[in-house]
Amino acid sequence: MKAAVLVQPGKPLEIHDLTVSKPGPHEVLIRTAACGLCHSDLHFIDGAYPHPLPAVPGHEAAGIVEAVGSEVRTVKVGDAVVTCLSAFCGHCEFCVTGHMSLCLGGDTRRSPKDAPRLTRTDDGSTVNQMLNLSAFAEQMLVHEHACVAINPDMPLDRAAVIGCAVTTGAGAVFNAAKLTPGETVCVVGCGGVGLATVNAAKIAGAGRIIAVDPMPEKRALAMKLGATDALDAGPDSAAQIVEMTKGGVHHAIEAVGRPASGDLAVATLRRGGTATILGMMPLNHKVGLSAMDLLSDKKLQGAIMGRNHFPVDLPRLVEFYMRGLLDLDTIIAERIPLSGINDGFEKMKQGHSARSVIVFDQ
Repeated sequence: MKAAVLVQPGKPLEIHDLTVSKPGPHEVLIRTAACGLCHSDLHFIDGAYPHPLPAVPGHEAAGIVEAVGSEVRTVKVGDAVVTCLSAFCGHCEFCVTGHMSLCLGGDTRRSPKDAPRLTRTDDGSTVNQMLNLSAFAEQMLVHEHACVAINPDMPLDRAAVIGCAVTTGAGAVFNAAKLTPGETVCVVGCGGVGLATVNAAKIAGAGRIIAVDPMPEKRALAMKLGATDALDAGPDSAAQIVEMTKGGVHHAIEAVGRPASGDLAVATLRRGGTATILGMMPLNHKVGLSAMDLLSDKKLQGAIMGRNHFPVDLPRLVEFYMRGLLDLDTIIAERIPLSGINDGFEKMKQGHSARSVIVFDQ
């Protein structure tokens, strides 16, 4: 199969021929239909976050099951599936207490003594799997707890973005913030995750949704997806939001991963408000609350992958799309072939558009 391989940080991805192992007892072989380009991938490609190399990035994908291992019970050949990097073991403390997105997933990967899932076709050398998925490839070999079957009528190019951007943004609203209808929300950053957050806040019945982004194109998309207000991310934006809301917002959700955006989210809170950080900040950065913030009962939290329970959450999000509640068409800016992946990431760096999605020939 063809796959986009990260050989060296800071260098373009290279298209290589790889060989995929046969499914083990709990593994699923998927023919990839589509995969979104996520800013999290860019952190690994640029070297901001370390990972053993060479590796195949990509984690926001959908496809069709081609083969299953002998013990697989959750999906079958021919199923349409969405993958999720929140692969869960099902029996650790996090899983059995309902915090599946925190599972370290050790049992969902092959052990070092087993044959690797991915190898180079020319010399048989190991290629590392990234985030349990490696979806920038024509096929994925994953643990059964890294994918979920969905409505077969769902278009797979739209389904792909549910696997990360939408489940993260929607999960921040539904699972982490537990937004009450009528409450005010500020969304900092209007890329794929931020736009999904805006859309989910509308579905949840937020009274006011304020989107903040420096790019006018993204602010326009946020308004289309349900924002009631859209502001440039300037030095006075926090003060503007506090004034607009007569004291600040109930929930501020950061969806960029930049230090300034985390500080902005905290600065927009009203007394008793909660800031939720979704973006991948620089590893040495800290976001904090002041003593006065704490005395005002303000709260700061993370929400990795929207605290999802993806076998339940993802099919529900698919049905939201099928019913016309979730607008995935607006989130997707373009569809590109695998050969255009590096151009897609360059466009991401420019920051003018939302999601680029790789569509594979079926």
